[in-house]
Amino acid sequence: CWLNSSDHNPPFPLFVLLQVGFFPSECVELINDKVPQSVTNSVPKPVSKKHGKLITFLRTFMKSRPTKQKLKQRGILKERVFGCDLGEHLLNSGHDVPQVLKSCTEFIEKHGIVDGIYRLSGIASNIQKLRHEFDSEQIPDLTKDIYIQDIHCVGSLCKLYFRELPNPLLTYQLYEKFSDAVSAATDEERLVKIHDVIQQLPPPHYR
Repeated sequence: CWLNSSDHNPPFPLFVLLQVGFFPSECVELINDKVPQSVTNSVPKPVSKKHGKLITFLRTFMKSRPTKQKLKQRGILKERVFGCDLGEHLLNSGHDVPQVLKSCTEFIEKHGIVDGIYRLSGIASNIQKLRHEFDSEQIPDLTKDIYIQDIHCVGSLCKLYFRELPNPLLTYQLYEKFSDAVSAATDEERLVKIHDVIQQLPPPHYR
């Protein structure tokens, strides 16, 4: 675009006039109304100072937060026992079998020579006390009189643990195979089939 000026004989380029501050109005056209909406929407909006500080704080917090292992060492984070996947629980605890099952079965083998040990229910409050202690990563003293006099609460706690497993002891994946095995015609055939399916259990469930 070339412009004529009364003060200068030869025409001057537009960029020269811009540099010295002359910008004739006849060469200016506003284009705001002609810009497509999609273009104006795609232009990022500046972040306010308040939101910028919040984003910076969140980034710093996420980078500096302690690991799960450190939280466990400080006693802030505790792993669940009941309702936790069997493999995950054993991985976190470092045990081969859950401590709750080990403690309860040892107690029952020693003191549970009574009728209906895994059939009759114990006192609900005793069961909840035991559950709370195991969930708090403590090993309760099962030889206390309260439990000796209510041995059924220990058997009930074992059943509660199995009942709350997200994936059952015999696993959802092998359900059909176990169902077929127990439907075998003879006891001998049933035994062979069940033994075969048990060998297919994941290691934590097999143990």
